[in-house]
Amino acid sequence: MKRMRTSTVAVFLFALLVFYSRAGALDAAPPVGSQFPDVAITVPDSKEHRNYLGLKRGDSFKLFQVATDTVIVEVLSMYCPFCQAEAPAVNTLYSMIEGDPELRGKVKIIGIAAGNTKLERDMFVDKFDIPFPVFADGDFLFHKALGEVRTPYFFGVRIADGAATVFYSNLGAFDDPASFLSLILERSRSKNTEVSP
Repeated sequence: MKRMRTSTVAVFLFALLVFYSRAGALDAAPPVGSQFPDVAITVPDSKEHRNYLGLKRGDSFKLFQVATDTVIVEVLSMYCPFCQAEAPAVNTLYSMIEGDPELRGKVKIIGIAAGNTKLERDMFVDKFDIPFPVFADGDFLFHKALGEVRTPYFFGVRIADGAATVFYSNLGAFDDPASFLSLILERSRSKNTEVSP
């Protein structure tokens, strides 16, 4: 039993090391004012998540097709201890948005599970009771397109005129969901394209 536990810990630490060695390799996120990478994402199996994103059944979609004005994208990993610690705050952020009639439908959240298989993604979603769609990126395809950023990483993306434009780009957890939401709303309405902190 002890040997099995040691092996499990060793596998976990190895996976963590591989992820962070890749994640820190480039770390050149799409800057504020640029277009969010035009990568195809698999349409969720969940009808609830398809409805949330305003999508019909199909093979894939791109971010600009999400039926909303603003998308908050969290790049995460189940092996990232900071992502695990941040999960309750992101869930609170989601609840705040969905609980506000003026924001519901206009601001949405998705997660990209960098380097995680569907099984690993599901383990993270189940453990932290994540209510919004999280997409497995086991081959790092999306992660590479995003500059191999470290995790957690947050993007704010404005959806308009068939385009997805980055207006917020930042590494690390946010301190307070309410303050972060206020910042996202302020930046999403601004025409300023200076790089965010």
